[in-house]
Amino acid sequence: MAEFIHLPGIGNSGEMHWQSRWEAADPAIRRFKPASWDQPDLTDWIAALERAVSAAETPPVLVAHSLACLLVAHWQKASTLPVKGAFLVAVPDPKSAVFPAQAASFVHPPEERLRFPSLILASSNDPYGSQHYAETRAAQWGSDLTVIGAAGHINGQSGLGDWPEGRGLLTAFVKRLETDL
Repeated sequence: MAEFIHLPGIGNSGEMHWQSRWEAADPAIRRFKPASWDQPDLTDWIAALERAVSAAETPPVLVAHSLACLLVAHWQKASTLPVKGAFLVAVPDPKSAVFPAQAASFVHPPEERLRFPSLILASSNDPYGSQHYAETRAAQWGSDLTVIGAAGHINGQSGLGDWPEGRGLLTAFVKRLETDL
């Protein structure tokens, strides 16, 4: 059985966010804990992810939303800890006019292939990252890509509720990881 670490984006994921709902339904899911959700510092977030992965009993699946997708790309270059794969939802474009200024330390994510399998989920109308940007990142990172239609930033404001479709995509991704081993 796979271990999961949830990596919310800036501001954390509130109770209406699918990450929080999935955690409420499955207490085995752990959330990483940086020092500040609202003033993200890349060095701190990398250290928090390193602690979370170190504490896992088996290589975990990283379930990242928004800014945390960029974190995963930075972290995987700085760490040698094993992970099973990364499920990257709503990758934001650091060059976008709406990219948060307080996340400036995240703006230059690596462009080369990630060292583990990954799946990017994108929305066709995400204000923080265009579908074209998601396609570009998927090609650079060697990620599979699934566009789920018009779902905004795929967050609590998207009205996804428990987002069973997303959970199904995660389950299929994990099954593929376990089959490919």
